[in-house]
Amino acid sequence: MTLGKSSGGWRSGCCASVLTTLSSNRVLKALLPTLCLALVLVYGLADKLRNFVASVFIPQYHFPYAVALCFAQVLVSISALTLLHVLNLVPLRRYSRPLGEKMLVSSICSSIHAVLAMWAKANSSNVGLFPLLLPLLPVATLGFSLSQKLASSPSLHTSAPISILGGTSFVVSASQGLSGVGLLEYMYAPLALILHSLSLTCLAKAFEAERRRPPEAQASVFDLYYTQLVNQSGVLGLLWLLHPQSPWLVLSHSNWQSLLFHGYLLAILLLGTLLDFLVGASALCVSPFAAALLHSARQLVQPLLQLL
Repeated sequence: MTLGKSSGGWRSGCCASVLTTLSSNRVLKALLPTLCLALVLVYGLADKLRNFVASVFIPQYHFPYAVALCFAQVLVSISALTLLHVLNLVPLRRYSRPLGEKMLVSSICSSIHAVLAMWAKANSSNVGLFPLLLPLLPVATLGFSLSQKLASSPSLHTSAPISILGGTSFVVSASQGLSGVGLLEYMYAPLALILHSLSLTCLAKAFEAERRRPPEAQASVFDLYYTQLVNQSGVLGLLWLLHPQSPWLVLSHSNWQSLLFHGYLLAILLLGTLLDFLVGASALCVSPFAAALLHSARQLVQPLLQLL
């Protein structure tokens, strides 16, 4: 795909300058906690809606094809960014192989995590361990961030209370017991947790590497996210071809004549696109720890609220 060059206003320093402006303005600084809370609420509601639609769509239409759903979502994300670029709303550079190689680890980890998370949604009777481990995502992400010596790593005053909260939520949820957890879930859930935290860390690592380059050669946040999506399309496309649930099997066992089928499928893909972008943008513009906190906020608080 050939896309135009990014304008200077959308360079990788854009997010940092915006955050600096927000911090220097007293009114906006006072509203920042409210805006963060609103973002968490919007993300939580969108995630809950997506899970509800998936819980109806997958069993009703017998569509438990995790790899196919993840591949389709990546294509929708690429199409959305490309459309915004055509409308001159989001400037993008053409795909760069050197940048794609830098994003390869993050793309592979993100692709496999997406498949495992979708597998959990497709097997609704075996999802107990995935939400149980999710409060530990900020802790795991913090560990990877410190090991990579990221400049965006949070301070001890921020990370310590969140880590304690995550551990407490995990203990409270685990004490309530689990039922119907299969052997595959005991392998997939911890692997998904590690891959997600690693993908967020590698994404932020690539962004920090870009910021050390000359300003005219720096890739923007959207360039990095677009590059990761293109990499993911290749990884997931290859995985789909090698998977027993081949493209021919998926396409032949789908109810393409039903408008309701298309509506459910489109809702799942669009909501997933929005959720993934919010997490990716948080990792790039703020920190991987903030992205992990956004993704797991509902699971962090919910067990504690049940005790009240």
